[in-house]
Amino acid sequence: ELGWISKVYVNPPAVVRHAEQIQKWRTVRGNWQAAWLLKAVTCIDLTTLSGDDTPSNVHRLCFKAKHPIREDLLKALDMHDKGITVAAVCVYPARVTDAVSALKAAGCNIPVASETKLAEIKLAVQYGAREIDIVISRSLVLCGQWEGLYEEIRQCRQACGEAHMKTILATGELGSLANVYKASMIAMMAGSDFIKTSTGKEVENATLPVGVVMMRAIKEFYWQTGNKVGFKPAGGIRTAKEAITWLMLVKEELGVEWLKPELFRLGASSLLEDIEKQIFHHVTGSYAHQHDLAMA
Repeated sequence: ELGWISKVYVNPPAVVRHAEQIQKWRTVRGNWQAAWLLKAVTCIDLTTLSGDDTPSNVHRLCFKAKHPIREDLLKALDMHDKGITVAAVCVYPARVTDAVSALKAAGCNIPVASETKLAEIKLAVQYGAREIDIVISRSLVLCGQWEGLYEEIRQCRQACGEAHMKTILATGELGSLANVYKASMIAMMAGSDFIKTSTGKEVENATLPVGVVMMRAIKEFYWQTGNKVGFKPAGGIRTAKEAITWLMLVKEELGVEWLKPELFRLGASSLLEDIEKQIFHHVTGSYAHQHDLAMA
């Protein structure tokens, strides 16, 4: 739908003003804060993407995925029997089998996601990955080669088969908010189940203005097609307060129905630690020492 893409216009100052307003919203407190934080936990893609990952640290990550918050803290909140886990475990293709076997041994059905390229997609799916993260070629966006971008993503979608596909736009490298909107639209047209801001390793990762633009694209795509596409901000989200801000932005822009793991994820490796610390403080009234949250 190139005609659709050519009509895109984004007002950057208005987007930035809207994002600034969101950051000024009053933070929720008490039990409401705890509820938002537990919701955030269920939307986290717990990630390790290090070149020196080993089976042992992947197994440890999977244990934390199943038990993201200490059991006694959940009991104090009467949430111990609600099945609270993270949304997915994300690893490189070489560690997919380790993650799948660890989660199977733990008796849980948390999906394994893998960040990969076209040649590796089918192999990752064969290994047991149920979610595939792909990264677009930024040069196609910068040169306005929208048909080429569509074809690249479509081929990846075809290779994914039954696995869900998250398309990483690397928004900090696309040059403008208009390009972010257009790339979001092309990714959804080509069959992406999720659109994701970044890998987490770029200089600029998830920002609220970019989030606003991507969510507006998701909303327009839903209005035009009836298809709901998920959203995932990734990189730089490290605190519980930031997680709540993103949840509130999703609620404001897309509605409550998007506040579930099927349509919203938080890409983070260190966020869960801060959330558990905040839950600990809410339950006990004191701040956690390092030994209190040994698995964080």
